[in-house]
Amino acid sequence: MTEINYMTQGKATLPVLDETAVRNWIVEVAQRHGQRVGCLTYVFCDDEYILKTNREFLGHDYYTDIITFDYTNSRHIAGDMVISLDTVRSNAEMLGVPYETELMRVMIHGVLHLCGQNDKGPGEREVMERYENEALALLPDNVIEK
Repeated sequence: MTEINYMTQGKATLPVLDETAVRNWIVEVAQRHGQRVGCLTYVFCDDEYILKTNREFLGHDYYTDIITFDYTNSRHIAGDMVISLDTVRSNAEMLGVPYETELMRVMIHGVLHLCGQNDKGPGEREVMERYENEALALLPDNVIEK
């Protein structure tokens, strides 16, 4: 059974998403990677919260856009994805892309990790980016309110 939850931490405001469209999109992307979706939780936060989380759970002392906690079992992908909306916004500005597009890219990035895709080894980042772009091409219009 697919369950996707959204919550906030820190000073973040919950993005206004078309939850049905986002759910269907995530399910389709996971299926294309041979997976089924179980329970996913998106935790939208600010930079300070993600820095604290990065230090506490990974021992990293830097900001990031997403941290994915993987609870996948053999039948369904599952996990918590902590996303800094501050970093998403600054990355969107730096890359010259709409904030909404960058947010969707980061959201599906976490799902791709849960599907088994890595991005730290040789050549893995390029593969991850290709999968992100393929997923974004499947995204229906107007899934996030601007």
